[in-house]
Amino acid sequence: MAEKLSVKRVGYSLAAVFGIVYAVCAVLVAISPDGTVKAFRYLFHGIDISKIAAMPTITGTIIGFVEIIVLGFIVGWLFAKIYNSFK
Repeated sequence: MAEKLSVKRVGYSLAAVFGIVYAVCAVLVAISPDGTVKAFRYLFHGIDISKIAAMPTITGTIIGFVEIIVLGFIVGWLFAKIYNSFK
């Protein structure tokens, strides 16, 4: 019998990972905004994101943090549901 994933555990785990990555990114932007924008330009295959980059606010960062955690939970939950549907 195939082992099933706990949809809540996977959801919480992915939400935590998304939250940690978001927090690290926010710290990097606070420490070195230009360096972070340059690093993301490399990730996006040379697209110049400096034209659309803006300094985040504390409120915007908190809202983004909550949104990314919710998104992480939904993605993790959905992944586990789909995984468990395969036999």
